Amino acid sequence: MSVTSQPKLISGNANRPLAKAIARRMSLLRGQRLGLVDARVERFNDQEIFVEVYENVRGEDMFIIQPTSNPANDNLMELLIIADALRRSSAARINAVIPYFGYARQDRRTKARTPISAKLVANLLTEAGIERVLTMDLHAAQIQGFFDIPVDNLYASPVFTLDIRHNFRECMDDLMIVSPDVGGVARARELAQRIGCPLAIVDKRREKPGEVAEMTVIGDVSDKCCIIVDDICDTAGTLCKAAEVLVESGAREVHSYITHGVLSGPAVGRIENSVMKSLVITDSIEPTAATKAAKNIRIVPTAPMFAQAILNIWNGTSVSSLFDHETLGPIYDGMYSDD
Repeated sequence: MSVTSQPKLISGNANRPLAKAIARRMSLLRGQRLGLVDARVERFNDQEIFVEVYENVRGEDMFIIQPTSNPANDNLMELLIIADALRRSSAARINAVIPYFGYARQDRRTKARTPISAKLVANLLTEAGIERVLTMDLHAAQIQGFFDIPVDNLYASPVFTLDIRHNFRECMDDLMIVSPDVGGVARARELAQRIGCPLAIVDKRREKPGEVAEMTVIGDVSDKCCIIVDDICDTAGTLCKAAEVLVESGAREVHSYITHGVLSGPAVGRIENSVMKSLVITDSIEPTAATKAAKNIRIVPTAPMFAQAILNIWNGTSVSSLFDHETLGPIYDGMYSDD
């Protein structure tokens, strides 16, 4: 049990709406107002990052809320510098809440003379004074082993389970969960087991990064309502192509549930013009105006889950309890009341 009266939250510029939503949710859960620590995180003319914390944080349990999304380098440096400022201000414990962990796709050496950047980032975070990391849907689970500090990896699948059961309750018998590649089978299978529906796989072969040469559907998707599940959607090329292949293979309609909506470059336009009926993402990355305006993109909040996880860490209670959609049901009170 922490000796401090309450956890303290501080945010960089990567996703302040999410940080404020987490603070509001924690205020409701604790029955007392909890806001973000007053600080400035800004840039000098040469783009150097400067941080100044205006409140006393000596002996406090601090939680830095900062996804390392685009611009990844700037947001990562903000996180490191905030951590350094807190450490030098005698904070008792510094926790990093990183809803989207950038550089996670560089988790191994794919060819000679390439880095393992995810390990480098883990080293940087630890050296900056961070003592615990809370994140969601790491691209590769083994990244937890890159750290010599505790890493709590939350999953979006329990929230997606609630959402799917609510929005597809009229056609649950026709659902088919689809993994867009062989590497994501474990993630898709886990969601399929939660919902109790079959699993299909889209086998893709790349000529080079970013380009898909061929796709083949493994499984019978005829007259099925297919739901593609993945952790990251970047340019949406693979996702939209997979949706087309599923429709060509007889799928009645295609929807997608993606944890991290990177949605760079032409992604939003591709999704709007694709055969997909809908794309559901979380707010782990702050959505752009174009993303919010897209008619077939819907955003589910992660603040309730992160708020509860932060309180559990602060109280020294289980975080793994949040892996169960039945536990998350009451936390997402009101959103899925028809279940």
